[in-house]
Amino acid sequence: MTTTLTRPAVFFDRDGVLNHDEGYLFEAAKFRWIDGAREAVRLVNEAGYFAFVVTNQSGVARGFYEESDVDALHRWMAKDLAAVGARIDAFEYCPDHPEAPIERYRRDSHRRKPGPGMITELMVRFPVAADRSLLIGDQERDLEAARAAGIRGLRFRAGNLETFVRQALSLR
Repeated sequence: MTTTLTRPAVFFDRDGVLNHDEGYLFEAAKFRWIDGAREAVRLVNEAGYFAFVVTNQSGVARGFYEESDVDALHRWMAKDLAAVGARIDAFEYCPDHPEAPIERYRRDSHRRKPGPGMITELMVRFPVAADRSLLIGDQERDLEAARAAGIRGLRFRAGNLETFVRQALSLR
C-alpha cells in the first residue's frame, strides 16, 4: 500500500500580494515585486510548503490581453524567482468574468474568486494538507475563496511580504 504524504500549502494571490497592483498587468517590463515577495516564496519552499499562485485575470475576458500573455508573465515570474532560489509549484488563473465583452469568457465560474475552484483543483492535483494550509490575499474575495475551500485566509495589506509570511507560518 502506498501512502501519499500530504504537505501544507500557501496559496498566494498575485496582484497586490506578490506584485504591485498596476491594474491589468500582463507585461514583465511593468512588473514590480512587492518588497520581500521573492524571499517570501523561498521561505515557503524552505518550510516544506507547496507554493501556489491563484489569480483572477479578467483582463483576458475584457480583451486587454491574451491567455498567452498571462502564461508568458508567469514563466517570467518563475525564472525571476529561480534566480533567488525560489519556486512556485503551480500557477492558476481564471480569465472569466460574468460581464465579459468576449463571449467565450462571459460566464460565472467556480474558479473565479470568491469561488474556491482554483484552490480546490490544486488540492486535488497535489497532496495538500488543507488543515495546515493558508491563502494570502489582499481582497475580501480572496478570503472568501479560502473559506469556501476550507483553508485559512490572511489579508496582506502592505509592507514586507517575507515578514508577513514568517509571522503567518509561526502561528502554527
